[in-house]
Amino acid sequence: MLLKSIPKGAVIVTLDERGKLLTSPEFATQLGHWRDNGAPAVCFVIGGADGLTRELRNQADASISFGKMVWPHMLARVMLCEQLYRAVSILAGSPYHRV
Repeated sequence: MLLKSIPKGAVIVTLDERGKLLTSPEFATQLGHWRDNGAPAVCFVIGGADGLTRELRNQADASISFGKMVWPHMLARVMLCEQLYRAVSILAGSPYHRV
């Protein structure tokens, strides 16, 4: 069901405990790369209680982790929102994030 809701051509990013650990500046750089290369959308996929299917993980363009601990999906949404805000601030040159 998740795969059907992803816009065509979107960069698919799974949030998964097995994903890559990134700093906020690294995350911002990656978002900037996708933006600058013309990605029409970036779709972040957070699994439910049973995680993500192997099929979805295999189709993902990237997988990131918020640490080795497992987080409730609603909390992961809040953490993602904060990191997106921080990344946009970094890309805009705002003093929000002090590198």
